[in-house]
Amino acid sequence: MSETTEPNVGTFTLGAAPTAERATPVEVPEHEEWPLPNGFAWVFPGDGNDTGGLVRPVIMADGFNLGRSKLDELYQGLESGYPFVSELRRRGRDVILLGFEERSASILDNAQAAEALILEAIGRRVGDARLVVGGFSMGGIVTRYALAKLETQRMDHQTELYFSYDSPHRGASIPVGVQAFSHFIPFPNDFARQMDSPAARQMLWRHYDKDTGKIGVAPERTHFLAALERFGGWPMIPRKIAVANGRADGVGLPDVLPGEVALRIDQIYPGTTFYTQAQGDDVTVAYLNRRFPKADDTITTSGFPELDGAPGGTLHTYKILADAMRKLGGTVDLRHEEVCFVPSVSAVAIRDVERQDDLYARIDELPQEESELDEFLCSPTTTAHTAITEELCTWLLARLPK
Repeated sequence: MSETTEPNVGTFTLGAAPTAERATPVEVPEHEEWPLPNGFAWVFPGDGNDTGGLVRPVIMADGFNLGRSKLDELYQGLESGYPFVSELRRRGRDVILLGFEERSASILDNAQAAEALILEAIGRRVGDARLVVGGFSMGGIVTRYALAKLETQRMDHQTELYFSYDSPHRGASIPVGVQAFSHFIPFPNDFARQMDSPAARQMLWRHYDKDTGKIGVAPERTHFLAALERFGGWPMIPRKIAVANGRADGVGLPDVLPGEVALRIDQIYPGTTFYTQAQGDDVTVAYLNRRFPKADDTITTSGFPELDGAPGGTLHTYKILADAMRKLGGTVDLRHEEVCFVPSVSAVAIRDVERQDDLYARIDELPQEESELDEFLCSPTTTAHTAITEELCTWLLARLPK
């Protein structure tokens, strides 16, 4: 360890795409790859489809992380827990996975890949079956924007069904103390790049600004929401459906109580402590400390709801951070491995996340018409963000166009 700086954290990031552990790896079948502006696509023909063109295509976009999409990992994630891609192909549908050259780039830039892929799919389609287009996490936002833009430009996207899978339609949440810590590390690192990326700034409900130390709505989010609104907010032609990895009954993570220690780090970054989000003004959410170069900081919030324990798809935020610190020789006191990442109300576009009552609303008691979607389903139990479950996948499959 250097005597002038804390140790390098390495290349860890907070992953947010479909993932799952399996006893044996999933073999990715043969596929064709298409180059696209700002992205690329892998095409998997449905069972018995050997016409040379696309048959009943389903486009599914990758989610947020840092760097180029790893579509092999996306495929394996989509086959874990429930064989979603295999079931689509068994039903005679060609599956197209959309990846991005840089997953953390602006949603507006990555939407160019989605627009190009939709038009390419129409051109290569056999027959007149309309498209199914959607995505996971950020992928659902990218395809929502792309379809809405194409409609405004009076371009026929030939899409009958749009779907999103735990997408942050009303914003996502990364604890601001964790965001601040990424920039507290005294050298450039992938974690900081991810937290300060255009896509993170566009999707996060509140963002920590590394230059000012202020916490608020990032200008990039304001710009993105305005751009989306210029295109009508949503595509109007396709039926719009969504699933959420969080619950609908207002029950979040019962063990994640507000104001508790979530993670404490010692030896390196000694005494650095993260607390679960609580309501109130001047609430301490993190105390940051480093030895080389010597510095400390206290991160506080005002007017926040209890986001970390809210109903929603979860991310192993503190476990990922704790594991990275352990690898550097630090000791950690990890009390809460995961917190809410995409609140249920955000994933089904029925409430904003600013107010406690809205964040913890009983979605199952709200009129369906209050959602901006035509139909949605929340998970019966709290599951990891974009976890591929049988209940959510079979519900989506049952709503595919005939």
